Amino acid sequence: MSIPNAAQANSWNGPEGAHWAASTGRTEGRDSALHRLLFEAAAIAETDRVLDVGCGAGETTVLAARQASRGHVVGLDLSRPMLERARADQARTGLTNLRFEEGDAQVHPLGDGEFDVAISQFGIMFFADPVAAFANIGRALRPGGRLVFVCPRHMARCAWYTVPISALTGPPEPLPDTREPGMFSLADRERIEEVLGGAGFGSVMTTAVEVPLFFGQDAASAAGFFLGTGPVRAILDDAIMTPDAARTALEDALRPYAGPEGVRLGGELWMVTARRFSRRPPGQP
Repeated sequence: MSIPNAAQANSWNGPEGAHWAASTGRTEGRDSALHRLLFEAAAIAETDRVLDVGCGAGETTVLAARQASRGHVVGLDLSRPMLERARADQARTGLTNLRFEEGDAQVHPLGDGEFDVAISQFGIMFFADPVAAFANIGRALRPGGRLVFVCPRHMARCAWYTVPISALTGPPEPLPDTREPGMFSLADRERIEEVLGGAGFGSVMTTAVEVPLFFGQDAASAAGFFLGTGPVRAILDDAIMTPDAARTALEDALRPYAGPEGVRLGGELWMVTARRFSRRPPGQP
């Protein structure tokens, strides 16, 4: 099967995916406030069938499986390194009501009406064709099924992006077109409503939330984490500064955010909920 999101597949099956897979566990339990908001909105019942889109290394998939204890959960991602980590962690949990599948949610074959709920935490901003992707996810939901996801608002509102980038290059330039696939492609409320409406969802609600996220126990470990992320790697690839200089600059920038609970950086997010129409709108397959 062709992968429309080929650039993202290459990234998440390369150094980026390996870095995030290796980093799994470092935030375990540290971002519980965000998980609580996501799962309160999802309202997963014991018997629900759940799809976790862009599940990464499976932290939210495992949480969903514990809630849907008499249902089943599928974690879907296109990153093989992260799925390998997810399966290894699943084996340690002993949970048998979940499985992980490698695939591009834009085209991955999902059973019609197979799920009651689809969730995602930062996993749905990278689609080459977001309307097609959400339409595919919608087909996998039963009529009236729920979609719940978290995505970032505008770049300037997310300290976890602006603080490390500013430390290396100065304040980041505003993105020219937030419709392009990437972290901030769904930063606009109107864009979210446009995409979900076009994909066959209704009752769309976008709620602004702000939750500080954990990036390391201290400035040194947080700097080490950011050095492996895509945006920072791109800066280093452009030889703007050496890795040692970048590490020092990141540690200096992150130190003011260190506290008893580690390095935490805030950011404004959207909590989005929607429902699949019982019938497709005109023109929808």
